[in-house]
Amino acid sequence: MSITPPHPWQLRTRLLDLSQTPVIMGIVNITPDSFSDGGKFLDPRAAAEQAMRLQAEGAGILDLGAESTRPNATPVPEIEEIRRIMPVLESVLKCAHVPVSIDTTKAEVARLALAAGAEIVNDISGLTFDPRMVEVCASAGAGVLCMHIQGTPQTMQLDPNYQDVVADVSAFLKRRLAELEQAGIRPVQVALDPGIGFGKTAAHNVELLQNMARLRALDRPICIGHSRKRFLQKLLGREVDERLYGTIGVSVAAALQGAELIRVHDVAASRDAIVACRACLPPSWNNPGPR
Repeated sequence: MSITPPHPWQLRTRLLDLSQTPVIMGIVNITPDSFSDGGKFLDPRAAAEQAMRLQAEGAGILDLGAESTRPNATPVPEIEEIRRIMPVLESVLKCAHVPVSIDTTKAEVARLALAAGAEIVNDISGLTFDPRMVEVCASAGAGVLCMHIQGTPQTMQLDPNYQDVVADVSAFLKRRLAELEQAGIRPVQVALDPGIGFGKTAAHNVELLQNMARLRALDRPICIGHSRKRFLQKLLGREVDERLYGTIGVSVAAALQGAELIRVHDVAASRDAIVACRACLPPSWNNPGPR
């Protein structure tokens, strides 16, 4: 069985090599209320230091966000999000040798971040919440991480419902990929995220994670963002500060199924587990199969 090489990801100024997959995205939340680390990195200096720590641990992308998107999170005004994110971004860009991603749904935040030097826009809405977001990303030539969500952070966990969660999520991502191309964002600029925890029950999340092959059939890099999330409580009975080992387990499972991008808080733990696991497997186990 031949192995299909992972597709590269065209970012704003560089082509990201995904041949050594997965690339680990290190999460830095510059927020007072994120579900896992809210308040820890609200200070710009602490946030920048955390970003550099994650880079040293092996992060291939640094993902900075200044608005919590946990269930029932309070929306953050644009001016406040800009106030939080820009000092950290400017500090990180002076030291980072890996691409920096901005986790936002607001076009003006994305525009300012890209102008300052960010390479990627990570939008949980699939570039749908702000009608100007597509134009901003297209004009800048940004790399785009397009995610699926059912509802909004305020409504997404009220009653998640699907006919077939894998088929429904795949159809949304396929449709958005075509719509973005029509609007001037080439497929090579886009990576896709099924949105673990965003309008899904624990069973929905597990079903998506069990069906990576169907997501990879979309022919774009797939990102899995599962770190410390609530479905792990359902699986393991663990509170948020006890979910590291569960996070590592999902990271390894996703990597072995061919996920090109893994988005986590604990970079070294997931990176080391994936590297060690692959080193000890027969060569046939390292083949996620053709797209």
